[in-house]
Amino acid sequence: MEIAENLKKFLESGDDWERRPTSVKGVSIVRLPPTKSRPAALAVDINPIGSKGLPMKKKGVMVMNSEEIIAFREVFGSEKVLALMQALNELAPERRPARGEKDEVIMI
Repeated sequence: MEIAENLKKFLESGDDWERRPTSVKGVSIVRLPPTKSRPAALAVDINPIGSKGLPMKKKGVMVMNSEEIIAFREVFGSEKVLALMQALNELAPERRPARGEKDEVIMI
């Protein structure tokens, strides 16, 4: 099946807020319920996978059209935003390990 056919089938038969993974790690498709002003729709949810194989954020970034992805790409690619994030990293306090996460691994 072609990607457009798969997406159409998901839009027609999927449940509201159902999420389907894609072959791209960190990218899934979400079926959005209809609202008063628009019918049910599909959105791309982008939530990169971290080094431990889990999503980096609790919620990803929902993108509904190519215009939005282009706008996000421009912002994320901005040298000024990168400089801002680097400055924030320097000010951020040291992150404490999460419960069960160890600072050091003891090899046996």
